[in-house]
Order: sequence, then structure tokens, then C-alpha cells
Amino acid sequence: MGAGSKKGASRKASRTLTGGEIRQSFLDFFAERDHAIVPSMSLVPGDDPTLLFTNSGMVQFKDVFLGTGKRSYVRAADSQKCMRVAGKHNDLDDVGRDGSHHTFFEMLGNWSFGDYYKQEAIAWAWELLTKTWGLPKENLWATCFEDEKGNIPRDDEAAELWAKQPGFKSSQIRFFGRKDNFWEMAETGPCGPDSEVHIDRGIAFCEKQETPGHVCRLGGDCGRFLELWNLVFIQYNRAGPTTLEPLPAMHVDTGMGLDRIVSVVQGVDSNYKTDLFTPLMDKIQEMAGHTAQDREENLTPYRVIADHCRAAAFLVADGVVPGNTGRNYVSRMIIRRAGRFGRKLGFEEPFLAEVAKVVVEHYGSVYPELVRNQAAIDMTLTEEERRFQRTLEAGEAVLAHLLDEMPEDGVRLIDGESRPFLYATYGLPLEITQDIAREHGSDTDVEGFAAAMEEHRLISGAVGDTPVGMDESAPAYSQLLDELIAKGALEPSGVAHDPYGKLETRGPVLALVKNGLRVEQAVQGEEVAVVLGRTSFYVEGGGQVSDTGKIVSLAGPLWEMRVHGTLRPVQGLVLHLGTVVRGTVRHGDEAIASVDAMRRWDIMRNHTATHLLHASLQSVLGGHARQAGSLVAPDRLRFDFTHSRALTIEEVEHVEEMVNDAVLANYRLDIRTRPREEAIAQGAMALFGETYGETVRTIEVGNGDRFSFELCGGTHVPETGLIGPFLIVSEGSVAAGIRRIEAVTGRGAIERIRQQAGSISRLATLLPSSPETVGERVEALLKEKERLSKEVSKLHAQLAESEFESLRPEYVDGVPVLSAQIPDVDADTLRQLTDRFRAHHPDGVVVLASDMGGRPLIVAALGEALAARGLHAGELVKSVAGYVGGGGGGKATLAQAGGKDATRLPEAMASVRSWVQQQLRRS
Repeated sequence: MGAGSKKGASRKASRTLTGGEIRQSFLDFFAERDHAIVPSMSLVPGDDPTLLFTNSGMVQFKDVFLGTGKRSYVRAADSQKCMRVAGKHNDLDDVGRDGSHHTFFEMLGNWSFGDYYKQEAIAWAWELLTKTWGLPKENLWATCFEDEKGNIPRDDEAAELWAKQPGFKSSQIRFFGRKDNFWEMAETGPCGPDSEVHIDRGIAFCEKQETPGHVCRLGGDCGRFLELWNLVFIQYNRAGPTTLEPLPAMHVDTGMGLDRIVSVVQGVDSNYKTDLFTPLMDKIQEMAGHTAQDREENLTPYRVIADHCRAAAFLVADGVVPGNTGRNYVSRMIIRRAGRFGRKLGFEEPFLAEVAKVVVEHYGSVYPELVRNQAAIDMTLTEEERRFQRTLEAGEAVLAHLLDEMPEDGVRLIDGESRPFLYATYGLPLEITQDIAREHGSDTDVEGFAAAMEEHRLISGAVGDTPVGMDESAPAYSQLLDELIAKGALEPSGVAHDPYGKLETRGPVLALVKNGLRVEQAVQGEEVAVVLGRTSFYVEGGGQVSDTGKIVSLAGPLWEMRVHGTLRPVQGLVLHLGTVVRGTVRHGDEAIASVDAMRRWDIMRNHTATHLLHASLQSVLGGHARQAGSLVAPDRLRFDFTHSRALTIEEVEHVEEMVNDAVLANYRLDIRTRPREEAIAQGAMALFGETYGETVRTIEVGNGDRFSFELCGGTHVPETGLIGPFLIVSEGSVAAGIRRIEAVTGRGAIERIRQQAGSISRLATLLPSSPETVGERVEALLKEKERLSKEVSKLHAQLAESEFESLRPEYVDGVPVLSAQIPDVDADTLRQLTDRFRAHHPDGVVVLASDMGGRPLIVAALGEALAARGLHAGELVKSVAGYVGGGGGGKATLAQAGGKDATRLPEAMASVRSWVQQQLRRS
């Protein structure tokens, strides 16, 4: 295959193009060809619980390919933020070891949803690569699909189209099988052949020239041939392992890594030598005080820090803060891993925030969320570095000890149980443990660790339950929607859904679905899903629960259905889920659908209050306090937010006061729709994990002076005065770095105030006191209780001393041994009494126990001389505690234990003599 050189691979490419210009030229190219330029979705795929992170460009269009969603356009292009650190797409282990792997990256892609197909996709790919970017035509290769099993037709169409491109050599087409050139979303669903574009960078890029028998080839194991772009042609639906059905509309899905194409266009042999990374590498070098040679000798730490710092900045900007589970664990791990590699370069103080500022500077114009969250990025990285530094040296020392104990020959493997311990105790994530082990020529028990981590539940997730009796089969509901649209029963956009206007709609029952199947009627007592032409019921989303209500017959025989929820199985279709409580519902019946108005008002109060709470938290705590989850229900609101510590009482009171002040100000809400980019530019807050379209609904609170401004599809009160009282019920931790506030408003708050007032009145009567002085009276009683408790403790101690003085040790082989039960004393008193015994009998053994409210407490002590003979107080107390169902431990001369069954304390005390006798004879 062709020779070439490093220069030859991109000699026609413009070396003046920056990485940013290459990204923009891609988008401009497809914008000129009528593609909608779609903003990147969040790294957190809000509507896809199967993914930890957005890991490819197709994620935000997955619903279109599955038939559950639609777009207002049929052509799109984007640059999508991606993370690959979990599952089969996990590049973490290779980051830093070479010049091409990353955790975070951008995926350039263009898309066709039933519009253009192979001809345009291939022609445009060739034009962009060779004409716009100037890549040498003679060095470009294409691969196409040929089924090694012979069941799927070979993609000759794609091969013929490549051969027709101007300057393309048909001899540079190769066919590969299912693994390389057939794309499938899952075991079933959309799939199709793909065609990859590769570039021959020349023999100089082959690192295996000295390997006997090595041949450079496409798909080979050297670096000469580099894949640039994958064009996926989605034309089948896989219905089973051997069944492929043609799709009614064929789609195009392409993906090209920005880092990789920039390295080719800029003519460098590593992604880390492109201007996407050199500013970060330069900053690290400047801060470390290194020479160019120092940098070259420490490429792995430089690469890891640059990659991980970029990833961490984007994660924090999208609301993913360090923690112990799921996405938060990944955020913590990459920050700590970058920090540890920083230690290798000599950084002793937090430094990542300074590197992250360069990320914001160079990426902020394209991804404004970085600029908006600059303060949160700085604070999060610095706090996490400091937290890790406090335990890093101790963790490395423990791990070094484990490694030193391993045999020099044979298998050197850190067991799976040790790694969760190293994380839980010393903050060493498994990936850092693996790094250190490899540096010492060892490895780790990955499978054993996975089992242990499952037990520790460090990385876990859950998917919500499907509504009872509903089969969310996307193809079936897509077919139902298409059928109703074809009949004219629905508009082309589907059900007319307006949850923001009147709470009652009228129209015929268009369809009934029971257990996933269409039915003509449903009788009393049956659960059923009803499709109407229009509805005002809110469908659960954005943290807000679904509306409930009823549907009743408008004419003919009387029937009634209680609606307990709604569901949108595909875009454009709304199902009312409920139970028939009277009569028989029939397909075609005229009906009235009514939302439970009182419940809706309760929900609206709580939703608007959630926005006020969010704004107040940011005002009191800082801009880093961003939403990380919410629940808006009729009886309460729950709000999760990013913050590293518990709120003080004063902070909670301040937040509550701010919300109530905003309620009393009776701000009107300005609710409108506008282009998403316009809303973001004007300062609207996009929430963590939510998916937004090109047109968004904004909720602005404040008359002139903006109090809150967010993107939101939920329902709200028209002015804040309708919220009523706002009370914070609780504030606590959900996970590391995530706090939770629960609150009530309106009727719920009034009821709580009424209950609290009643409790205070009853308490005032009991004390006796007045409601106004209850607090002072309770404080006085608590002080008196504390005084009396001290007096009681003093009396108990005196009684214990008196009883102790009456005790006499017995001698076992010449050693004084005392074992006794002292009633109603605490551990401190027991330890003081053992000290008194040892003062008079320095070579003796003493075990004292007490029954503290049914819970045994045991203290054991022995002299230094006995400890030197091998007796151990910790072993003694464990033996004694075994009789009462407990355990304990301690030093050789002093130990303590607890138990469960105080009734067996006499038996436990009686065992001391035999234990001492056995130990003395052994010694």
C-alpha cells in the first residue's frame, strides 16, 4: 500500500487552520447544505438512563432512530461533547500512554433523517476532506461492508459511489465484515452498513518497521493507517438475531473525532501536539518550571493532566461534581488522577484550577457553560485536590506495603477486596490503584474488585418503574400515532397537548390500549390507556409529576375514568393512564377530560417555589449551587443541588427568608418561548440532565429586577404571591457534594404551621408556660436535666467505688485476677476503676462489666509484665464479649467491648479465670 511520509499525508492541508477553525468549517460546510446546526447536548444524557455519559454524537438523536421522537428538521450537523470512561467505550486506561486516547472529546457529525442518503453523504465527505481541508486524495482509503456470513447484501452501492469521487482511486477500497463495517444500536432496532474513511500517513508513522513479517494495512496494528470518519447508513431494523427488515425511511449518521482530524490537518503525530492541547501543556510546563526536555521526558503526566483537566472542567460545567457513585465517582476519579500525576511533576499545592482556566479560555466561546460556571469549576477542582492531598501519602504508603509483601516471582496481584478499602479509607480510586500497581510491576484483580464494589455499591444506578399495565413498545405506539395521523384524527404533529391553558378539553376517544394491545372498549374496574385528540394533562418531566383527574362521557351512556397519570411513549402521542370506575368506555365516545384543579395548583405553587429556591441558594451560597435533581409534587418539593458541606442554621433561615420575600413581592412571571441560543445568551439557566430543543420555554421571575430566569417546561403560578408560605422542612446530604432540601408551600405549609402552633400550645400548657416563652422554659428544663444527670452520675460513681472497694481478687497461678459486674456505670467509670486496680496490682488482670439499659459494656486490663508474656487485653475482652453476643478489642494492656445480651454477663465474668489460666500456662 502507498508509501508517503509525515509531510505527504497532509501537504495540501492548510497548516494555518486552528482547531477552532476546523470545528467551525465543518459546521459551516453543512450549514451551506441546509443542515440545522444543533447545539451539543449535555454530557449527562437526561432522557437515557442506560448511559452514564453521552458517549457519541448519535445519543441526542437516538429517539429519532428508534421512532419515539421527531425533529423540525431532516438534516443536522453538530459538534457533540462526549465522555468515554465506562462500559465497552472506555478509553481511560490508554490516556497518557499514547497520543490519541482521551476521556473527553468532541464528535463532529452530520445527520439525515429520511432525507439524503449514501450518494450525498459520500460526496460531501470527500469534498470536505479534500477540497475544504486539502487532504491528499491519493492517501485516502475507504472501507465498505461485506458480510462474512453471507446473509446481508454486500454494500456495493457505497463502493461504487466512492469510486466515482474525483481523484479517488478505486483500488483504495477495501471490504470488511460485521465487526468493522456494520453498525447496530442494540440487539434489536435500527442498524445498517457503514463506510469508514482512513488516511495513509506514511511509513514514518509505522512503529513496527523493525518487526519481522509486519505489513502495514487498513485495520492493522500499527499507526500508519488512521481512521478519520465513519459514515453509517441506517437502512434496516433488526427484529431478531437473523431477521433484518428494511426501514420505511433510511438515515445517515456520521462521526468524526475533532482531536484526530485536527492532528491530521495540522500535520502532527499526536493529538496532544495540536492547538487543542498545546495551550494546556504550555500552562503545565510554565507552572512546573520545566524545560522543553523536561516536558518531553514527562509526557505521560502532561497528557493525563491536560486530558483529565479538560474533562473535569466540562463535567463540572454540566453539573457533575465529585462524589462516590456513578457519574460523580468518575468526576472525582479523574480530578484525583490528574492531581496524583501533578505530584509526579512536583506540584505540592492545588494547581488544576489554573489549567482549567486555559480550558475555559479556549473552549468558552463554543461552550458558554464553561464561562458561566468558571467559579464552580475553580472551586470544585481546588477543593477536591485539597481533600485528596490529605490522604494521598497515607494511601500510597499502605498500597506500597501491600506491593512489598508480594512475591518477586509468580503472580503479583492486588486482590479485589483491598481496592475498595483503599478508596473508602484513603480516597484512592481503583484507577489510581491500578496506575500505582503497574508502576511497581504488578496488576489488580479486576473481577474481584467488581464483585467487591457491587457489595460496596460505589457505582450504582436505577431506572424508574414503568406505569402498571403499560407496554412501552415504541414501534407499536409509533404505528398507532401514524395511523391516527393518516386517518386525519390527529394533526401531523400529533396530539394537541397544552398543559398551560384551560384544565378541561373535549373530544372523541381516538384509541384505547390495554396491556399494550388496542381494544374497542374497557369496562368498570379495568386499567386502560386513553388517547384523545387534545389534552391539558401535564406529562411527567423536568421533575414535575403528571397531572391526575378524570375523563367522563359527554353523550350517550354514562361512564367515568379516573386518570392517575400520563405517559408519552413516542413524541406526539399522550396516553391517559387510569381505571374505569363507572360504565363502559368505548372507542369513538365523546368525552370531557378534566385535570384535578386543586392538585394542579398545589404543584404549580411548588414548581415556582423551586425556581425561587434555586435562585436564593445561588445568592446565599454562590453560583456553584446548581440543581442536581428535583421533584415537584402536590404535597412537597424536593431540590438537590451541588454544595460540598451542610448548610448552617443561619444559611437555611436566610434562604427561606429570601424565598418568602419574593413571594410577598408578588412578582409576575414572564413566561414565553424563544430560540434556545437566544435564551442562553440572555442568561437563562439550563438545568442539569435536561434535554432541550431549538425552541425553549423560559420562566422569568421579577418585575424589572430579575430574581430567577430558567428554561422550564413545567406549569407555574402567574404571580409569586399565589405560592403562599414557604417552609424548609429539611436539609441534608444525598451524596458527596450533593445536598437536598425538602420544602412545602401553600396548603401544605399552612397545615404544617397549624400543626406546629398546636404543638407549641400543648407544650405551653404542659410546662406550664405561654407560647411566647416556651423556648426559654425548655432551655431552663434542659439545663436542670443536665445538672441532675451529672448529680446522678456522681452518685453512681460513688456507689460503684463503694462496691469496688468491697471486691477482692482471686489468685490464678500467683496472678491476682478480678472479674465483676458493677451496676449502672459508663465506660469512663469502668476504666477509672481498672486503673485503680492496676495501681494496687500492677501484675494483675481485671475485667469489669456493666449493664447500661440492657446493653452490656465490658472493660479489660492487665499489667505490662503479663503483656510481655504474651497475654493481650484485646483477646481477653473478645473472649468475654463472645458470651454476650458482642465483640471488641484494644491494646495489649487495655481493651473495651460491647454486646447484646446483658443477662449473660454473670456467665461472661465467670469465664475470665479459665481464660487467664490457659494463657498463663501457654506462656
